[in-house]
Amino acid sequence: MSSRKLLSETRRTFPATKVHCQQPLRILIVDVTSPSWANTCSVLSEALENTLCLAHSLTGPCRVPLLSLYVVQNQQECLLPFTQVKENFARVQACISELRSLPREGCFLQGGNGVVQAVQDGLQQFKQYSRHTTAGSSANSSVEITILTSQSSQEMAKQLEKKLKDVDLVSLRSIQVIEVLKRDFLQPEDVEQHMPAEEPDSNDIAILGMDIDVQTVEDNVISLEMLFKSWLHDYSTEREHLHLLLPSGGFSHATAPKTTLMCLKCDLQERLLDPALLSGTADGTMRAADVSSPCQMAAWPATVLHKLRVVKALKSEGVCESVLYGLPFIIKPTSCWQLDWDELETNQHTFHALCHSLLKRKWMLLARREPQTTGPNWNTVVHSYYIIVPSDSATLLVKAIAVRELLLPSTFPALLPEHPERVQGPVESALNSLEVEVAYNPLHLKSNLYKYLKSTLYKPLHRQQAQPRDQRPERHQPKQHQSRAKATVAPLLMAPSPAQAFRPAAARRDSCERSLLPKEYEEFLQ
Repeated sequence: MSSRKLLSETRRTFPATKVHCQQPLRILIVDVTSPSWANTCSVLSEALENTLCLAHSLTGPCRVPLLSLYVVQNQQECLLPFTQVKENFARVQACISELRSLPREGCFLQGGNGVVQAVQDGLQQFKQYSRHTTAGSSANSSVEITILTSQSSQEMAKQLEKKLKDVDLVSLRSIQVIEVLKRDFLQPEDVEQHMPAEEPDSNDIAILGMDIDVQTVEDNVISLEMLFKSWLHDYSTEREHLHLLLPSGGFSHATAPKTTLMCLKCDLQERLLDPALLSGTADGTMRAADVSSPCQMAAWPATVLHKLRVVKALKSEGVCESVLYGLPFIIKPTSCWQLDWDELETNQHTFHALCHSLLKRKWMLLARREPQTTGPNWNTVVHSYYIIVPSDSATLLVKAIAVRELLLPSTFPALLPEHPERVQGPVESALNSLEVEVAYNPLHLKSNLYKYLKSTLYKPLHRQQAQPRDQRPERHQPKQHQSRAKATVAPLLMAPSPAQAFRPAAARRDSCERSLLPKEYEEFLQ
């Protein structure tokens, strides 16, 4: 555990940024040397496209600021040098189309050297990017690498451990090696058990003061989509997000000072994406007057430290759901790197003890959000209140609860003890015809949101092409190298690229070299 801590301390040698977003740059390496690539290709492309269209459409700082994509065949190839997802979705989509068009026969020789070279090339590309950005203007001081392979993830991690001994990994936040498993008869209810964003089947292998995260994921759209959606979480660990304040239990009520409090340091995590952030009118900000909004307490990314003071305990059966509102957020013990390791461990144990005790007592907690600051303009402080709900996991759920000023009068007439048979019978018959689910699984429902977002994102591209519809190339057709995605920084090739049947190596190098010219951005969209 100490090795992970030392890596974090080393990472913070980068200059502090003035931008709030601390998301890492991301490099995705796809190993296509397996015979099962024919099955993985379509589901991987769809899952990646779904996630990136969400990242592009969300207002506020981009949650996936820059992305680079490599494929490993007989050797590595960079399909997408570092590209800003928010402003260049057309280029990202062109790269995904090219990924779909790769040969699916599994004719490439398996081996880990191509993956290792892709990792080295990606790290070199990140160094180039860092040199080309103005000091202090970039909010990203680290990079995360995700490797998708159908080979043994444990063996792949061992090869990386051996081959990367002499490589500078200071800027590397983490490496994920994801083994994609084929399940021919996977049912929707089984998918949730393998979602890496929830309960990953992972192991850590130490390498040069850091850990390689080894996971397995099912070979289907939902599982891969949840893997990529984990990129949308707030990855800033500069400080904790929330202080949960409880009365100190170390004194009797008679002797305890009123100011003595137990402080649990926590992080907040979104359970859902706010649909308002996807609308055309939302700007991702909150007005100063919206002091009772739960979104303000956990706006993404977390920019202020929030404090919730627990004022009462409530019986779980005594809370009516009609007075709860807003999006729920998950509370976890903090992983802030600036805290002492012993303090982190003590804080985590205390948090787990609180979860256990609330479950045993069947209690919820009522908490008041403390004001951030007080000043001459704050004549009256408006308090907002939240309910904190335990679960059978080491997390708590927090949701805003109504107060007197917001409550509207309502009448709840009593049920009649008896009903005429002429109306009771049809109602019972209608209910009996419904399919009954033991539990609600949101993965079973789709709203066509992805289709809607993609249709809005593709419209500008179609207008700029100015071609007759019947002359436009199909999305699944191989792209010519002139339309390949380009970035401001070209990756360095670690080894000469042999000619490939479906695209010459010279064209690939020429495409990356020309990407240094800013005008290429405009040429791509013409």
